[in-house]
Amino acid sequence: MLPLQDGEVRKGDRLIQDGDLVIVYETYRQMKAVTVTKNGEFQNRYGLFMHNDWIGKPFGCKVTGKKGGFVHLLGPSPQLWTLVLTHRTQILYIMDISFVLAYLEVRPGCVVMESGTGSGSLTTALARAAAPTGHVYTFDFHEQRAEAARKDFERTGLSSFVTVTVRDIQGEGFPEEFANEVDAVFLDLPQPWLAIPSVAKSLKADSPVCSFSPCMEQVRRTCEALSTTDFRDLRTFEVLLRAYEVHEEYFGTDLGFDSSNNDSESAVLSESPPPHKRLCSGDSKVIDSGKSQLSAKDNLMEKGPKKGRRRGEQLPGCVVARPEAEAKGHTGYLTFARRAV
Repeated sequence: MLPLQDGEVRKGDRLIQDGDLVIVYETYRQMKAVTVTKNGEFQNRYGLFMHNDWIGKPFGCKVTGKKGGFVHLLGPSPQLWTLVLTHRTQILYIMDISFVLAYLEVRPGCVVMESGTGSGSLTTALARAAAPTGHVYTFDFHEQRAEAARKDFERTGLSSFVTVTVRDIQGEGFPEEFANEVDAVFLDLPQPWLAIPSVAKSLKADSPVCSFSPCMEQVRRTCEALSTTDFRDLRTFEVLLRAYEVHEEYFGTDLGFDSSNNDSESAVLSESPPPHKRLCSGDSKVIDSGKSQLSAKDNLMEKGPKKGRRRGEQLPGCVVARPEAEAKGHTGYLTFARRAV
């Protein structure tokens, strides 16, 4: 992960070594976590890459494979790890994680408790925010998931900042040893209202708690439990993300011509096929113009530069932005409250 001590070298200035975890960036939507090993290999659609060629290069560098393809080697961070980790359960993504970290006021030195370790996406961000002097205690009732999470924290170098325990928080509550010792609590449980009394005992005065629930009925019952316990300042949020694609686009050619040109241009125009008939916007009929068939949309806007045109010049491209076709929808509701003094 990112440097945890003030004296550590920044990952952008440190060279990749044998045993390091790197994020292999292939495309915007395709990344993989790879542990570098001497004489190891990594193969994808861009070619074969030898780990020996990676050792000694800085994080963030571009490396070329045997077939000429390339990838970028990025240093691991909580944000990137969220995108490449193995999904054992539904996870929280960056938009919710950043919101949780801000409202729980997690900072170096904090003691944080989490119920519902799952895939460890949020746990990784909590540990990184609380390090180097803080600690995260996370609980999960599923023993296999807890063991897999421990291995992930060892792989990312966060095992000294995270303690994973198998415990049913809904039925047993948080351990008594944490009474009035915790700076923040996060709950990701099917019935979080059952754990609220235990949360009130564990939190320090004026410390926050957050509950993540996918259904409004869960939110209602959790808020009822919070309001009847020692909590105030109840707030519920839904965080939505709208990403945009930015790229250059071409809008066909200019079909107009200068009447002052000589007869040679008229000859060129006479040799060209007649222009397609323009349709009203919204008309989806297809026009038959000899060898090709173009829809109304193709008539009004042709994408990409066309070579060999003899009627007008290619119009310059422009940068356009449009929402991504597959937008992330509702993930859940975040309910926050503070323990009363």
